[in-house]
Amino acid sequence: MKLRLTHVQIIVAGYLCIVLLGTLLLSLPFASADGQRAPFLTALFTAVSSSCVTGLVLRDTATGWSAFGHIVILLLIQVGGLGFMTVATFLYHAFQKRMGLRSRELMVESINTTHVGGIMHLAWKIVVLTAAFELAGALLLLTRFAPRFGLNKGLWYALFHSVSAFCNAGFDLMGVLSPGCSLTPFYDDPVVNITLMLLIQVGGLGFLVWEDLFRCRWRVKRWRLHTKLVMSVSAILTFGGALLFFFFEAGATGEGLTLGGRVWTALFASVTARTAGFNTVDVGSMAGASKLLTIFLMVIGGSPGSTAGGVKTTSLAVIVLFAYASFRGREKPTVFGRSISVDTFRKSCGVLFFNINLALIAAILLCAWQPLDPVAAVFETVSAIGTVGMTAGITQSLCPFSAYIIALLMFLGRVGSVSFAVALLAKRSAPPVEYPVEEITVG
Repeated sequence: MKLRLTHVQIIVAGYLCIVLLGTLLLSLPFASADGQRAPFLTALFTAVSSSCVTGLVLRDTATGWSAFGHIVILLLIQVGGLGFMTVATFLYHAFQKRMGLRSRELMVESINTTHVGGIMHLAWKIVVLTAAFELAGALLLLTRFAPRFGLNKGLWYALFHSVSAFCNAGFDLMGVLSPGCSLTPFYDDPVVNITLMLLIQVGGLGFLVWEDLFRCRWRVKRWRLHTKLVMSVSAILTFGGALLFFFFEAGATGEGLTLGGRVWTALFASVTARTAGFNTVDVGSMAGASKLLTIFLMVIGGSPGSTAGGVKTTSLAVIVLFAYASFRGREKPTVFGRSISVDTFRKSCGVLFFNINLALIAAILLCAWQPLDPVAAVFETVSAIGTVGMTAGITQSLCPFSAYIIALLMFLGRVGSVSFAVALLAKRSAPPVEYPVEEITVG
């Protein structure tokens, strides 16, 4: 009997293979800085976190892994950020191999597009543009890292952080300055801040938005509705979030900083919370309102078909638009001269429901298994399911059971919690059954 998997099941299986390969490589003695074999949980957790572009770690990346370990982590970040199907399609195209219809459909599913035609060319464009953005980012970061770390190490650090930022991974090598400090030493450096924020934002917009922007340039009227929603919501969340962080942190991490320092840290906090995972201030010292705002932004995440996670900006837009239309007594909302289907609304609600409930159930399990602050536990689980990588400082104190829970959330967040459920439950020959409708009272 021939086993025939659905597209989603193949994608899930592909990510599982990448995680297992990464775990095997990170388990090798020379992958660790001390030359000793890393514990299985540490290797697995790091492989999941890097391939799922999250950034949560059980050991400091800079001091805990060797040069070989860093290379493995960077490769996992790159493959995880682009999506293994994008990389596979690029290699097919590079070696002049023809892809069958089923492989093209897999690629369509992998990057959340709807068009099979031109998918090979799109994969090539994605890889080339990714390399261009990452190289440009590395050259800009080199101007700041080379004077501080030397040319060779500065070049490696620039490349590592450029790839990590573009893929929204949040892994950093600044532990050589102070373990777990992330990018706090550069909190007011305009070159580092602007470069990383641009990389994070571009990577989080999504490949379909790139294609639209290159096709239409800045002729906004010709943009697809998807692009208009992504750009609008991203701008609102970035600048609105920065404004709130600026005021919330005035008496917390912003105390004692210059006006310029407060502006940079507020803007960076707003950008990085949407799945990037870096931080330029101590997250544990942030005000309570800022932590809750960060959780909100982590839930939303980036945009579909991007290197980012979360429920996605378009899902938020659809839910808000349908809620507004409902208040006005309309069946469907209209925006930018277009209406949105009910099926899109259902999918958006499903993604939001799965993500929030998985995060809350996991937080309850963490608090039940070991004594943790509830807000910190929710922060950790939302960060994991949103593949963000920010932590309130409890990651390295997690017991094995809690660490496995977080690892599972990171995996689900990358492949998509709904997609994972579909992969497990999908049946090809389910006959449609329609039951009688009965009204219930809601609200």
